[in-house]
Amino acid sequence: MSPLKQLLLLAAVSYFLGSIPFGLLVGLSRGIDPRKAGSGNIGATNVARLLGGKYFALVFSLDLLKSLLPMLIAYAILRRAHLTSSQLDAKLLLAWLLVGFAAILGHMFPIYIRFKGGKGVATSAGLILGLWPYYTLPALVAFAVFLIVFFTWRYVSLASIASALSFPLAYLLAAIIFHWPITHQQLPLLIFAIIVAALIVYKHRTNIARLRAGTEQPIKPRQV
Repeated sequence: MSPLKQLLLLAAVSYFLGSIPFGLLVGLSRGIDPRKAGSGNIGATNVARLLGGKYFALVFSLDLLKSLLPMLIAYAILRRAHLTSSQLDAKLLLAWLLVGFAAILGHMFPIYIRFKGGKGVATSAGLILGLWPYYTLPALVAFAVFLIVFFTWRYVSLASIASALSFPLAYLLAAIIFHWPITHQQLPLLIFAIIVAALIVYKHRTNIARLRAGTEQPIKPRQV
């Protein structure tokens, strides 16, 4: 089977892995349904509000691994075919991205719980970490933006939105600095960065409404 077909098959598996609602499972194991408490979301932030910071770390890590593990498997498939990042054409790059993107879609729209999932921040981070080397520097910039915004205003939602929006901009800047072929074989990377940023902002639309209304709840220092 060609590397392309293997990646496409892995993407299908990745969606079902991404659909596993770890936040819900962790909450239920502690006697709390996060869909019916707090913000009603099954993501790590709401779990942290309900159960404490150590559960944020647990759920965030599990959600990150949903995409990171398939991305690393995809990398192994490409390496086994003796293909390095610089040798990948647009089709293979797109297929590699699709592996992680399928996990993000699974997390946001999980088949197991009627397509009502989390907001995709941790799972997007897993994809970014798994795509070496082109997303590494932009990811560091986005992470720095997240920390600055969060520790300034204490809103995870605001930090997540700012981080998501900064990622495609940081990727463009890195591409210009390092002379990457962003409009040729790496065009899927730019398109994906924009799509994921838009999806994360879309999934935070209720948070945006609460931020504008002044009703969004910040994370207090004792909660993290």
